[in-house]
Amino acid sequence: MQIHIPTPLRPFAGKQSTVSVSATTVAEALAALTSQFPELHKHLYTDEGKLRAFVNVYLNDEDIRYLDHKENARVTEADSLSIIPSIAGGAPVAEAPIAATLTPEEMGRYSRHLILPEVGEAGQLKLKNARVLCIGAGGLGAPLTMYLAAAGVGTLGIVDFDVVEASNLHRQVIHGTSDIGRPKLDSAEDSLKAINPNVKIVKFATKLTSENALEIFKDFDIVADGTDNFPTRYLVNDACVLSGITNVYASIFRFEGQASVFATEDGPCYRCLYPEPPPPGLVPSCAEGGVLGILPGLLGIIQATEVIKLILGQGEPLVGRLLLVDTLGMHFRELKLRKNTDCPVCGTHPTLTKLIDYAEFCGLPSKATHPATIVNGVPQMQATELKRRMDAGDNLFVLDVREPYEFAIAQIGGHLIPLGDLPQRVQELDAKREIVVHCKAGGRSQRAAEFLAEKGFKNIHNLAGGITAWSDYVDASVPKY
Repeated sequence: MQIHIPTPLRPFAGKQSTVSVSATTVAEALAALTSQFPELHKHLYTDEGKLRAFVNVYLNDEDIRYLDHKENARVTEADSLSIIPSIAGGAPVAEAPIAATLTPEEMGRYSRHLILPEVGEAGQLKLKNARVLCIGAGGLGAPLTMYLAAAGVGTLGIVDFDVVEASNLHRQVIHGTSDIGRPKLDSAEDSLKAINPNVKIVKFATKLTSENALEIFKDFDIVADGTDNFPTRYLVNDACVLSGITNVYASIFRFEGQASVFATEDGPCYRCLYPEPPPPGLVPSCAEGGVLGILPGLLGIIQATEVIKLILGQGEPLVGRLLLVDTLGMHFRELKLRKNTDCPVCGTHPTLTKLIDYAEFCGLPSKATHPATIVNGVPQMQATELKRRMDAGDNLFVLDVREPYEFAIAQIGGHLIPLGDLPQRVQELDAKREIVVHCKAGGRSQRAAEFLAEKGFKNIHNLAGGITAWSDYVDASVPKY
């Protein structure tokens, strides 16, 4: 049978997208997979031998958690398994008066909508009176907000506190070269008003937090999640459930994406799919793993489509369904999702009734005033300290665990062994040397350092912030990518 390997786990599976195994049960199939690729085991299983909570396994299109025999479910040669891991204050909104009619200008602007029986004038008025909150004005938020504005959604709220960078422009099409350095909210507002001056833009120039989320959400009908980190994703989910607001979700990584609709009355929420986040650094972000510029456009438009369907009350939204998009193969797959009656936030007897510290929940330092000095037993070295010690002539071995194509873009003279190759090339390292491991931003190098510590290396440091921190604090001539 075939086992589909997601992109984040392919470095630990010989860089293969599918692996063939012989088995009679799901458990046997996974055992055969991890026997063939031992490095996968710790990514799929806990130390107690249980499947990790942030990894879901599907037999064909069914989550094995809901099968009668779960991991002991029988399989045939024609079946397939899919491993699906979790992938990476503002001004109050003035209550807008309910519009009862469309203006002549709007009748002309939305004429192609008006002749659709599923939309018509009544549907266009629903769009005009709708209030949608978009979390982020980046890769997903750009096409999402542009198409919602063009479709005539009356009020668009946007939460973002970032500025436009040159590296954004290959995918965040709401911004242009002349916007570099501007707040994304201001750039987005200009673009959206140019598309449709009738839309009301409400800007929240702030980081979404447990302290402000419920206050921000209360004035909106639907939330569209365009975040790129797990703490905010769980925060958005929980705030939507507690507020009774539908959450239109999408996530992207390299050439793949996911989309669904969470937090409806009868459907599952994000926690039903992924009860727990992955450990910090296990799943790289788009900033570290890369993303095809077109991919967020595709997923953002899918989000916009789901938002419009929900407003109109038409079609079949992605409730209880997870849409998987693979742009390299141009495959669209769909998996069934079920509402978990034991879910701590949307289950029958919820235990999470208020927003929590989501950085802490995801294993990240939340309110530290100083950088962490030790993470999971690995000392963290700052870029300035590495520079000082290199200048002093200290006998350091700098290990670069990025990919060769990243090394070609920027490097600081380290010895290159990509993270996925490290288990097979560990003999190249001298356990007696003091080793500083680095990657782009610190996530992969942290995992590499933990691996080396498990192998008996005693003097290991992780370069906090990676080569990006080196560019920021030591040598700006080293390219950032």
